[in-house]
Amino acid sequence: MARIFTETEIAGIKVSLETGRIAKQAGGSVIARIGDTMVLATACSGAESESDFFPLSVEYVEKTYAAGKIPGGFIKREGRPSEKEILSARLVDRPIRPLFPDGYRNEVQVVCTVISADDNYDADVMAITAASCALCISDIPFQEPVAGVRVGMVEGNLKVFPSLAETETGSLDMVVAGTEDSIMMVEGGASELPEEKLIEALALAHQEIKKIVALQKELMTQLNKPAAAPFEGTPTNPELVEAVKSLVSGRIHETSFLGDKKARYGGLKEMLKEVQTALAERFPESEKQIASIFSDIERDDIRRTIIEQGTRIGGRSLDQIRDITCELDVLPRSHGSSLFTRGETQALVATTLGTKLDQQHIDSIQGEYDKSYMLHYNFPPYSVGEVKRLGSVSRREVGHGHLAERSLAPVLPDEKSFPYTIRVVSEIMESNGSSSMASVCGSSLSLMAAGVPIKSHVAGVAMGLIKDGDRYAILTDILGTEDHIGDMDFKIVGTRDGVTAIQMDIKIHGITSEIMKDALEKARVARMKILDIMESTIPQSRKELSAHAPRISTIVIDKEKIREVIGPSGKVVREIQETTGTTIFIEDDGTIQIAAVNKEQRDAALNKIKGIVAEPEMGAVYDAVVKTVVDFGAFVEFLPGKEGLIHISELDNTRVAKVEDVLNVGDKVRVKLIGFDRFGKVKLSRKALL
Repeated sequence: MARIFTETEIAGIKVSLETGRIAKQAGGSVIARIGDTMVLATACSGAESESDFFPLSVEYVEKTYAAGKIPGGFIKREGRPSEKEILSARLVDRPIRPLFPDGYRNEVQVVCTVISADDNYDADVMAITAASCALCISDIPFQEPVAGVRVGMVEGNLKVFPSLAETETGSLDMVVAGTEDSIMMVEGGASELPEEKLIEALALAHQEIKKIVALQKELMTQLNKPAAAPFEGTPTNPELVEAVKSLVSGRIHETSFLGDKKARYGGLKEMLKEVQTALAERFPESEKQIASIFSDIERDDIRRTIIEQGTRIGGRSLDQIRDITCELDVLPRSHGSSLFTRGETQALVATTLGTKLDQQHIDSIQGEYDKSYMLHYNFPPYSVGEVKRLGSVSRREVGHGHLAERSLAPVLPDEKSFPYTIRVVSEIMESNGSSSMASVCGSSLSLMAAGVPIKSHVAGVAMGLIKDGDRYAILTDILGTEDHIGDMDFKIVGTRDGVTAIQMDIKIHGITSEIMKDALEKARVARMKILDIMESTIPQSRKELSAHAPRISTIVIDKEKIREVIGPSGKVVREIQETTGTTIFIEDDGTIQIAAVNKEQRDAALNKIKGIVAEPEMGAVYDAVVKTVVDFGAFVEFLPGKEGLIHISELDNTRVAKVEDVLNVGDKVRVKLIGFDRFGKVKLSRKALL
């Protein structure tokens, strides 16, 4: 196969695709490039699976050689996926998954490998485009090309494909993926951005997505490869469909609209079992088909009821939020804790404060840095009444934790004003939809309870959509079932002033800007109601930290004094830490952090450091300790690391024949600084204070 190359410009930046040179034995392989960042995507298919779900796996792999680096550690090779790789794999998976035909059950694996990485552009969005193009030129049935772009806010203006530096300092970081006609996926964080600006950003993103989709089509045209054969699923037996309908008609609606999740799921499970038993003799070995038909009937009934009657599961109206309760301090030894319950979804959230030693060190292909704020999300099987093996963190847990983490980041204090490492953990105790949004709300409450001075509360809500032709219904605070049978899962998080995070997955085409505006406005109204409840529980952060939290103080000294605080081979700073029981961190710019278990230890260390860096003042009075006794006086330490001489004539108002008659080594004495000799050495007096 000859090399085929296509190129275009997006917002003045060259973007290219190529195939036919690398990985030619894969079902499809494409290299996408922006700047010097290149990602190779391959798509391969396997045998048909017997599972009742589509076995698609997407991998995103960052090779350290891409950035001219060698992996750290003893083994010196890439290991398990990093959090960044997991999040990027999810970014690729979410927009391509809905574009496979219904009923397709062949194993498909998409591998996106970062083979070159510059300092300007992240490879994650290009991986979406590369994966789509690799699928399109393969024999795997894939409906149409999809492309991804990143949108940032640079100096108040929206920009497509901002650089890494611009993304870091900007007030918006949003990835948008879509086809030629529709947006499929949105993931991003913002610094309290107005909803109107988000709509504008989405419109700009889709405008540029169309150009990248056209670039993929140009590559496909040059390749001149016959289109993949259309997928024809196993036809459903119409007699079986009618038989199932006849058995559940008039019964399934009442059960599927029960408000209690256990009762609903249990009732539907029992009804399905009855139907399978009743039809077992007439339609042998059709359990899976019956279950699929049963699910379709349930889905159609729920969607039709919502569209025609405006009534949801449990009798809720379209805009109705489930009952919410907020509790604080449920964990006595935690530095801050909360229990946030919304309907049958519940999050137990704990905040822990630590020191610089607790920061997470990140070594990525774009550079190394330390994270002082982390939010972790755990979804144990008991939260949905299931039995599963407890193992490593799932991709879903990583993704939900990242969404909650970025949601709260804009309201956190900076490290200079609050020099703590912050770890928030959300444990999902019960789940019936929107557990990530419960984590956001619970985390906001927990941070305030811990005394972290966050700017304001942050709340989130998940919106859904049921669309039938020109008719549609937007659902506020969706359940798990409504997410499953719906056409959109749209999570919006923010404060009273604007949006801090957004995540959207769309399963259908035809989502108009009017629907988006409607959903954002309904989400804003719901967010205000949730914030009202949260603020009535705790309106602002507590002024005092938990008694169990470490105490950290920051002091800035002259850079020239750093060596005095450290001392020869670290002798001075070690002595301060050992005698006060503190941990001290010294930065090159003169910033010193003191971490202690309690206020007394912190103050003791702080006073010692202040004493070391303090300059002797004429007339000042000091508490000193005798270090050496000589014939003509006593040398005393009046400030940490600083000594002065009390001449024998300055020991007492009367004549002193022998220094030891007044002072001995180790004695404490109060002295006054009375001057400096011609060499700058300090002269002290005891007599002046008698």
